[in-house]
Amino acid sequence: MKLANRVAVVTGAGGGIGRATALSLARRGCHLALADIDGALVAETAEQARALGVRASHHRLDVADRAAVRAFPSEVLGVHGRVDLVVNNAGVALGGTFEQIAEDDFDWLMEINFHGVVRMTRAFLPLLHAGDDARIVNVSSIYGIISPPGQSAYSASKFAVRGFSNALRHELEGSKVAVSVVHPGGVATAIARNARVPATAPSHEIERGRAIAQRLLRMAPEQAGEIIVRGIERRQARILVGGDAKFVALLERLSPVRYWTLLRKATGR
Repeated sequence: MKLANRVAVVTGAGGGIGRATALSLARRGCHLALADIDGALVAETAEQARALGVRASHHRLDVADRAAVRAFPSEVLGVHGRVDLVVNNAGVALGGTFEQIAEDDFDWLMEINFHGVVRMTRAFLPLLHAGDDARIVNVSSIYGIISPPGQSAYSASKFAVRGFSNALRHELEGSKVAVSVVHPGGVATAIARNARVPATAPSHEIERGRAIAQRLLRMAPEQAGEIIVRGIERRQARILVGGDAKFVALLERLSPVRYWTLLRKATGR
């Protein structure tokens, strides 16, 4: 996919993978409509993108807000006149076992991580069909391939993104709109540090979980963004980000039931 002079919408663009992906697109001459719930941070990303020579608008958007998402395509069209690419990256994390997690917290995460992807896709698909070459890029996770204990809510949301993306790809086959699903491994973003935790979870469990997560988050977001954008250029249906994601995907394929036992033995945990 040739990205120069295209227009991309990127959610969760205030930092981390979203900001890095946006700037990688900008370096290829792609104009940007950047969205995030944090208006100040997404404004910073837009400023950095404009310094790279592209048109970049910034928009405060909560992807859990149905009315706001429905209105967003018109807002983007008013600035850019077209949309060729939608990167659904916005997401949150929620630690804890299923029995520890409150129902409201589970629903909060699903509204953002899964229903936000569905709403954005529904809102922008008519505009994508109007173009000559378009793509939807949905960011799942390594936990959309495997399901660790203590990640029941997050893993459920990311498996849902994966399943939705794969089915949508098959439904759009033969059209001008293609679909990619992204599975990042351990990328050094603030998602683990900012994760919501159950009120009933012991504090030592919370700190231990955060410490483990931080050790696993090693890849620089800038590297992840480049991998994602190269995958978009190559029209990859599945984009695995990092050696850990590739290893886990292979292990799960070879041993779809016993992979967690094998991983525990391999790591001594």
